[in-house]
Amino acid sequence: MQRRELLRIFAAAAAAPVLSPDLLAFLRQAHPAANYSLRTFTPHQNDTVIAMAEIIVPATDTPGATAARVNEFMDFILSDWATEQERTHFLTGLDNVDSQSGALFGKTFLQSSLLQQTTLLRSLDDAVDWVHESDRIRDGAFPSSRDTQLNGDFFRVFKYMTLYGYYTSELGFTQELKLEIMPGAFRGCDHIPEGKKG
Repeated sequence: MQRRELLRIFAAAAAAPVLSPDLLAFLRQAHPAANYSLRTFTPHQNDTVIAMAEIIVPATDTPGATAARVNEFMDFILSDWATEQERTHFLTGLDNVDSQSGALFGKTFLQSSLLQQTTLLRSLDDAVDWVHESDRIRDGAFPSSRDTQLNGDFFRVFKYMTLYGYYTSELGFTQELKLEIMPGAFRGCDHIPEGKKG
């Protein structure tokens, strides 16, 4: 899958209330194989991504972001489809989470308590203009800006990637959404009236 195709799909997925089988299949291609090795995240960055994503989609009676390997989904997107500028922007934003945690709590994000981590993520979420973001999606502006999907506010990008990674994973799709993974729609043969050729 080409990068522009992936970005077009991300944009369409953000605008669509229900993913079509074709769209879901494309997004599922971005999930790495079971033996995937990280190529972009450092071990510390990876642990930070895991902790942040698990706060956004925690394990409850269904698996959370960690079990769905959302961190590997993000690493795969950043490694294979992001431009160097997009990758740098994302990693800078991720590193800034530690800087903000240090300023607020005197320790890194991972060293902070769960309550402190959650407080910091809420403040990052509050800083995103979600009202105008939903207006852009509703008005159709989101798909036309497909080349900026991995740019802009770091936490907006992080949250979208977490949700896409989770809900298009096998665990998120089958256990959280309780849907079945199946091929596209079956269209049986129509009855051909007598005297007509098929």
